[in-house]
Amino acid sequence: MKNLIISLIAIIGLLVFTSCEDTTGPQVNSDPGSPALSSHSGGESFVLNEEDADEELFTLSWEAPDFGFNAAVTYYIEMDVDGSDFEDPVTFAQTNSTSISMTVGEVNNRLNVAGVPFGIESEVPMRIRAHVSEDVNDRISEVFIFAFTPYEIIIEFPEIYVPGGYQSASGYTADWSPENAPALASVNSNERYEGYVYFASDNQEFKFTAERNWNDGDWGGSEGSLEPGGSNLLIENAGYYKINVDIPNLTYELLATDWGLIGDATPGGWDGDTDMTYDSADKVWRLTVDLTVGEIKFRANDAWDLNYGSENVDGTLQPGAGNIPIEEAGNYTVELDLSGPIYRYSLELN
Repeated sequence: MKNLIISLIAIIGLLVFTSCEDTTGPQVNSDPGSPALSSHSGGESFVLNEEDADEELFTLSWEAPDFGFNAAVTYYIEMDVDGSDFEDPVTFAQTNSTSISMTVGEVNNRLNVAGVPFGIESEVPMRIRAHVSEDVNDRISEVFIFAFTPYEIIIEFPEIYVPGGYQSASGYTADWSPENAPALASVNSNERYEGYVYFASDNQEFKFTAERNWNDGDWGGSEGSLEPGGSNLLIENAGYYKINVDIPNLTYELLATDWGLIGDATPGGWDGDTDMTYDSADKVWRLTVDLTVGEIKFRANDAWDLNYGSENVDGTLQPGAGNIPIEEAGNYTVELDLSGPIYRYSLELN
């Protein structure tokens, strides 16, 4: 009996000891280090060309942190494109390896999506973030900087079309021809479309078509409401119209616009527009004007309800965006092109 008791005590002690060993789990290194870039040191400059899109641009490699156990690590290469010291970083790429190879086209796409301006060199701060789990602190590399000159990607947005009896007189070839009609684009691919159309004369009828034909569906209607296959829509007064179409809600809006240039670089300063003139052949608004050093914007109808500036001062326009700088005084030809899905401007010193 005494021997049995001793044996039971020994077994219980062994179980307790084993249980303690099982609960310790993997030992996390309290100082695992951070990813350290090894293939590049930063400071390199890359000019990207569309004809080289399929060529490899670079391979980024780095040393892995030592977490003290066999960790499944996800690495995020992040960009600071807004100068916020990585408060809101953009993911450039991610991988589970300690290296990643990227082509010219892949890098260019990521830069375009992130809003890095095309056609000019921009310094882009980057870093590598190693993530294991929510229970382990991320490890972040030192910041390194590359300079990129991206090229513009031509993006094909979903479109609908605006055929009507106004086309031949307004510079859009034959009347009631969807194949030649101006397009409205859905830049967010959400079936909400926008674009500008010129109507040269009063009381012109039109419709919206889903494709550049009459076979795939059309919309008509009246007073802001649309109906599939409905009656012709009507523009009562000639003009250059901003048109918005909401297919999910079957609604449309028409806004007649005249465009002008405003800003402290213009003759009227910030107090009054300098009017532009529409060229129906080239489908642009144009102005020849003396500008001083300062800033400009484009606005419609002598009011601030609808105005365009440029986020990156790269020739593209966005509603309500920042002022466009004029760095050299002189006589300029200024053009405003609202005919495509990406609105654009140009400034040519004469």
